Amino acid sequence: MSEFSLFLMALFVVYLLPGPDMILLLEAGSRQGKLHALSTAAGLAMARSFHVVLSAMGLAVLFKTVPWTFDLVRLAGSAYLIWLGIGIFRSNTTADLAMPNTPQSNVSQYGVRQAIKRGFLTNLLNPKALLFCSVLLPQFINKQEGEIVFQFVLLGIVLVAVGLMFDVIYSLGGSWLGRFMRQNPGVQRLQCWLFGTLLVGFGVRLGLSR
Repeated sequence: MSEFSLFLMALFVVYLLPGPDMILLLEAGSRQGKLHALSTAAGLAMARSFHVVLSAMGLAVLFKTVPWTFDLVRLAGSAYLIWLGIGIFRSNTTADLAMPNTPQSNVSQYGVRQAIKRGFLTNLLNPKALLFCSVLLPQFINKQEGEIVFQFVLLGIVLVAVGLMFDVIYSLGGSWLGRFMRQNPGVQRLQCWLFGTLLVGFGVRLGLSR
């Protein structure tokens, strides 16, 4: 099996595992609709692109030599996930997520910007996502197979593209789930608490991790 095939397999395994990104996409799709979920996916893709750049700059080495930088990102990411989870608890309807007194023509634009921001910050402030790129990518860089920068760029594009593919699937799945939830208000409230609890749980676990 080629190294590139192993790289793809590693990506598939990681993106199939439940995590904050998946929960955020399902929540956005089910409660806010397909547009907001896809906007969240765009934010996640932007963050992963940034991770690739940081990986090329040797982020893993920085975390190892200056441990407090990892803890800083870890605690910031933990606080943000908990904050998102609490926000879901407090928002019982899609309308609650729109700004009060915002003109109807601007609500969608505002919501899209917020969705992109949520996706970007959720992934950017996850030190495990940062370390995933910083540790995984160098393993598949071979100095004898050409320019290192080109290999980083190529593998980085594949990493972001595969992640975006999974994110679109989760977004569409969340949108389908939302159509079902709107016909069952009781289940919708349960789903709200479930997603909120999961995000808070991921935040607490991240805050306690080392």
